[in-house]
Amino acid sequence: MTEISPGRPERPFTDALRRLKKADLRPTRQRLALGKLLFDGGNRHVTAEHLHDEATRQNIRVSLATVYNTLNQFTAAGLLREVVVAPGRSYFDTNITDHHHFFYEDDGALEDIPGDAITLATLPEPPAGAQVRRVDVVVRLRRDEPESD
Repeated sequence: MTEISPGRPERPFTDALRRLKKADLRPTRQRLALGKLLFDGGNRHVTAEHLHDEATRQNIRVSLATVYNTLNQFTAAGLLREVVVAPGRSYFDTNITDHHHFFYEDDGALEDIPGDAITLATLPEPPAGAQVRRVDVVVRLRRDEPESD
């Protein structure tokens, strides 16, 4: 547990509450509980289903629809990044810095690639009335088959 001053431990939902307030999101019970799961413990990639399962295992009563809505609200507020790996298949990333991803197609694992590890020489001009917000590179991998004797 982190401390905010010597001898005074930080309360369990302090980080989630601080993030929600900074993003101008009302700190509902569900947002606080899901925010604690997402942000306590470092950077991670989660699907809505995975986060719902994790919440259920920790006796947090929340519907899958609420998890989806909360993840989308957190993303719109800049607390998460959505990484789309296939139509209808998204991960939500707690690391909102500029970076890219390895995606393992065989088991669905997602792994960060530092932003400076990929260099793009040029980008096409965006259509009139549009501007580039961000460039996401997803490098798709397949694990090597074990060699048989």
